[in-house]
Amino acid sequence: MKAKLKKWDAAEHLKTKEDMAAYMACALEEGDPALIAAVLGDITRAQGMSKIAKKTGLGRESLYKTLSIDGNPALATILKVLDALGLKLQAVPV
Repeated sequence: MKAKLKKWDAAEHLKTKEDMAAYMACALEEGDPALIAAVLGDITRAQGMSKIAKKTGLGRESLYKTLSIDGNPALATILKVLDALGLKLQAVPV
């Protein structure tokens, strides 16, 4: 008997701002720009891509593409999306 597997989606598990902030903090700690973009995409999908697109003034399709593992968002886009999500970047000493 074959097991039925479902693709795991991080967006389904991001319920609170604390969940989202912790997830983003881990991605930032890794320092991989592609991972950071993908994590930001997961968080945005968890909140609703259309809702965040409207808040930022950016196109929904553009956000999907930009906030993917292959995306390369501009810093201005990242800051707009984080603001719309109620999150912010924070610098700490290494």
